Amino acid sequence: MFENTKCECGHQNHVGTVLCESCGKPLYDDSGQESLEMRYDGIARRSQKDNPLILDRVWNFFSSVKIAIYLILFTLVSSMLGTIYPQENTFINMDPSVFYKQNYGSLGNIYYLLGLSHTYESWWFMLLLFTIGTSLVICSLDRVLPLYRALNKQQIRKHLQFILRQKISYTATLSLPSETTSNGTEQWIEGMAKQLRKQRYRVHTDGSALLAEKYRFSRWGPYVLHIGLIIFLLAVLMRGIPGWHMDQYMGFLEGQTVKIPNTSYYLKNDKFVVDYYTKDEMSKQFQKKDANVPKVYETQAILYRCTSQCDDPAKEPILQEVHRQNIFVNKPLDYKGLMAFQFDYKETPRLLTVKPSLKNKVTGESYGSFKLSMSRPESSYQAGEYKLQLKDYYPDFALDEQGQPTTQSNDAKVPAFVFSITGPGLAPSGEIYLYFPRQVDKAAFRQDDINGAISKKLDISVESMNDVEIASYTSFLNIRVDRAMPYIWVGAAISMLGLVMGFYWQHRRIWLRIDGEILALGAHTNKNWFGIRNEAVKALNKLGVKVDAKSLETGGKSG
Repeated sequence: MFENTKCECGHQNHVGTVLCESCGKPLYDDSGQESLEMRYDGIARRSQKDNPLILDRVWNFFSSVKIAIYLILFTLVSSMLGTIYPQENTFINMDPSVFYKQNYGSLGNIYYLLGLSHTYESWWFMLLLFTIGTSLVICSLDRVLPLYRALNKQQIRKHLQFILRQKISYTATLSLPSETTSNGTEQWIEGMAKQLRKQRYRVHTDGSALLAEKYRFSRWGPYVLHIGLIIFLLAVLMRGIPGWHMDQYMGFLEGQTVKIPNTSYYLKNDKFVVDYYTKDEMSKQFQKKDANVPKVYETQAILYRCTSQCDDPAKEPILQEVHRQNIFVNKPLDYKGLMAFQFDYKETPRLLTVKPSLKNKVTGESYGSFKLSMSRPESSYQAGEYKLQLKDYYPDFALDEQGQPTTQSNDAKVPAFVFSITGPGLAPSGEIYLYFPRQVDKAAFRQDDINGAISKKLDISVESMNDVEIASYTSFLNIRVDRAMPYIWVGAAISMLGLVMGFYWQHRRIWLRIDGEILALGAHTNKNWFGIRNEAVKALNKLGVKVDAKSLETGGKSG
């Protein structure tokens, strides 16, 4: 059924409008005593639409402030749950399915199974942030468009009911000058306008009517805040874009070059240096414990960028040095948004390379040596007339329950190489030789017994310690990339601007009309009614209208 919303002034209003958009007259009959609802000057919002369709219902859901508060509370509770135990990205080389149960028992295991161990990267947490952003956008659009129409279409001459039903209102009979009533009224209006301009009001007059307002920009404060929050949330969501965010803890063995995940960069711990306090420099407490206390430790790091063969595991990547820096605690490596923070170290002696020789075990003749890397061994080596084809490599050698060789980790703790050797005196198809670079591992796993007949002919061994390269330390670095951080700061700055606009200024409006010799004044602000009341009284007193400030706040009742 068609609803007539045309006002007596001739303006056709939108359905749901409470006050005429032009003159401000209440469109619906009520007691006529209560103060008017002035949030959007009575203009209808889309969420107040009758008989909403499915799209309108979705709009109404997200435009609800109550729903927005619930979403924010759910997100806050989820964030708190994510802090109960450490997140997965805060520890190194540990299986989370085992870590939480071993360290925190059954509750830790439940925490892991519920997916709370990676709360801030989970799809449901991102969905919560997305719904908050959606709510902010729809809440803002649902309110900012009516507010814009209300403020952009303000009429100077307002309906008498609109003026007298403001929270601050006043009526009086004026003693106008002896000139004609029309000229006297306009002179009085101009005098009032002059007084209000002195109080920094912007004044508009229309004959015997006046509109004065100031600090209108403060009405946009909440929406500026919303824009800042939306930018902030979008920036947080942008962290999910590959390469935009990383907060990972990695171990770098001394002398080792390691690829930084999801980037084209490689970082090498060229050398690790640690300096300890002497006993004279330490406190008595540490002297009694006879403990080694580090004074300073640093990673002499080299950062490379891969230029070719980056994704081919069969080929050595071609690296180009781009940055070199010593990393100290609180002095990270910083290169184009990539940061590496020094946070810990550990003494972990590891083999990096060995240069063994292939010898005739009977005569002692050496056929030549070759350089063997523990991290990226080559597929084949040549020692004199003998060719050693790498068949398998176990960085951390062990035997499984069936007695088959396996590796327990990717760290070269117990390195073992399986070669197929071809050459003089050996089978044309080659003979298998298991080689342990460390002497302790040779004895523990009985290398010669495993190799059998070939161990009586040939021997692979290191002649001196000069042929061994050992890393004494592992440096633990926190690798961070956060390309979204500038946008987060921009969003935070805009949000703060919106807060300042809304908290430190108040939109103030004063409407005034004179009918004959009857003065009607109404005033409205979103807060600090005491201030606008005193400003109105001050202007009236200057024009000879003596009025008590307390009498103006009538709650909509004419005085």
